[in-house]
Amino acid sequence: MLRSLSIHNLLLIERLELGFDAGLCVLTGETGAGKSILIDSLGLVLGGRADAKLLRLGESQASVAAVFSTDAVEFLRALLDELGIEGGEELLLRRTIGADGRSRAFINDAPVNVATLKAVGGALVEIVGQDDSDRLLDPSTHRAMLDAFGNHGARLGAVARAFEATRQTTEAVAEAEAALEKARRDEEYLRHAVAELGALDPKPGEAAALAETRTRLQHGQRIAEAMAAAETELGAGGVALKVRAAQRLLERVAAQAGGHLDAALAALERAAVEADEAAEAIHAAIRTLDLDPRRLESTEERLFALRAAARKHQVDPDALPLVRARLDETLATLDGDESRLGALRRVRDAAWRAFLDAARDLNEARRGAARALDEAVAAELKPLKLGTARFETAIEALDEKDAAAHGLDRVRFQVATLPGVAPGALQRIASGGERSRFTLALKLALARASGVGTVIFDEVDSGVGGAVADAVGERLARLARHVQVLAVTHSPQVAARGDLHLCVRRREAKGRASASVETLEPTKRREEIARMLSGARVTDEARAAAESLIAGRRA
Repeated sequence: MLRSLSIHNLLLIERLELGFDAGLCVLTGETGAGKSILIDSLGLVLGGRADAKLLRLGESQASVAAVFSTDAVEFLRALLDELGIEGGEELLLRRTIGADGRSRAFINDAPVNVATLKAVGGALVEIVGQDDSDRLLDPSTHRAMLDAFGNHGARLGAVARAFEATRQTTEAVAEAEAALEKARRDEEYLRHAVAELGALDPKPGEAAALAETRTRLQHGQRIAEAMAAAETELGAGGVALKVRAAQRLLERVAAQAGGHLDAALAALERAAVEADEAAEAIHAAIRTLDLDPRRLESTEERLFALRAAARKHQVDPDALPLVRARLDETLATLDGDESRLGALRRVRDAAWRAFLDAARDLNEARRGAARALDEAVAAELKPLKLGTARFETAIEALDEKDAAAHGLDRVRFQVATLPGVAPGALQRIASGGERSRFTLALKLALARASGVGTVIFDEVDSGVGGAVADAVGERLARLARHVQVLAVTHSPQVAARGDLHLCVRRREAKGRASASVETLEPTKRREEIARMLSGARVTDEARAAAESLIAGRRA
């Protein structure tokens, strides 16, 4: 709800401080006095277009500040949190314009961009005028307003949760399908590689052992000749016989040596044993030495096959068994992925069915709310001199591909102003005055569902008078029981119903025009309404009629 408005150096206003309260506030004044300036000022502080032409003549800067109470605007706190703005029981919106046309915006004295100011302003105030692109006329807002009217919060939550589950599982299916498709593209190669390694059947450490065998086979002749010569040297008359001979010579005199030969004899014994073992080892090696050239050929073939496979898979030959195991695992995973994909698809399909069920339930609720809204608006049209008009809430089913968190419905408010004419968009077929009265009827029907705390009507009573103007005033007053209403009016019937009456006056001094706003006490209020009834010359009859209108409001 708007609490106060401060305007400095804007158009005709040099300095203005106004206070507001709940209920219906009416703004009156002679044509050209400057009533629209207040609406323009509010529009500016709510994020409207800034222009250097708005500056008061001769001034270098203009500013507008508005204070709002936020306790009645439920969704505003969530918006402020989302925008990272510190909130409280009151919110200060401020806008300044320099001589160059540049503007600065502030919320609670923290600088913000105009888009943020506009978002917050749109949650606080709704301006309804003959030429305004009001959100009631914007089809993109109609579904949310119908849901608010029908109190569909729980159903909307169920639809949104089911839609999110469908979205997440659909993404999971898409990712799994892409991964499986990639794996399938590689499947032929994988199966060929696995078969190739299966036929090769590499063993850990096999390549190193084959390389060693190959080296031995390549030098087999030299090795055989060296072993034969060594065997000869250790044979008859060789080292072993000489050691044994030396051992026998020393043993003959060992008793007389007093132990001095013991160590030598022990060493000779060991040498003899070692020599015998060496001769036996050489003999055994000669017996097992393989000099078959076919063995060398088969060893090289196997070693070269292992090395070729290692180069193909860009690993060391000893890592080939690990490569084989990894490829086997990848193929097994491919089979498992197909099973997993099937399970994901079943989960996605179940989520989609749950979404469709929730969307159908919401659709039924919307159709019921649409009938109730149509009836509520229709009840307001006849007193507003729109008795032949028809209001219709059209609900159109969307294609399933257009499903969203709000369901599968497109909602539009439509009207027909003449019998037998197909209904169409409100802003296209209704005149300015009709559009304002349709908007008033809608606002009355949606009053309890409205999210904003303040609604401003700019000359909603234009072109009507008498009983119709009185009906407009009565409905504005009724709307003001639910939200704060500011009404710019030329109608005395509307002005008489105000809880607060502001009068805009224009004066000229020293060739310079200025506007002022006065809060009217009862006597001055009667005079202003009498002026609205009779014109420039206020008569006693007009005063009596004004008093009657004011008294009728209190009745």
